[in-house]
Amino acid sequence: MFKNILLAFDGSAHAQEAARLAADLARQYGASLCVVHTYDPVPDYLGEPFLQEVISRRTEAADRVIEQARALLGALPQVETEVLEGPAAEAILRVAEVRKVDLIVMGTRGLGQLSGLLLGSQSQKVLTHAQCPVLLVR
Repeated sequence: MFKNILLAFDGSAHAQEAARLAADLARQYGASLCVVHTYDPVPDYLGEPFLQEVISRRTEAADRVIEQARALLGALPQVETEVLEGPAAEAILRVAEVRKVDLIVMGTRGLGQLSGLLLGSQSQKVLTHAQCPVLLVR
């Protein structure tokens, strides 16, 4: 049923639960799994050397989040990761379209500063605009 699963992961408690579920689904269906993590855009007005320092810190933090996801997933035959700069929902939707995923798995609440009334704002955007099923985990 599912051959390509996308896991949106930001390290939050809900994302951790989503990772466990996505791993179980990938094992059950023999699906490949793509883990996507995004970070906020770095303002280019910072200038050198501050710009490079901020980029370096954000990519290091993103690498730690990806390692956390890999630890939660355990051993899976096909796991790929993508770290992208920009708004989370747009990046998730873009990766889902390019990779032709069958299912997006993500937490209902992330680490964002602002949240929607019922769902996190990013999960709400993905749910509204995705061209495939979306499984929200809390």
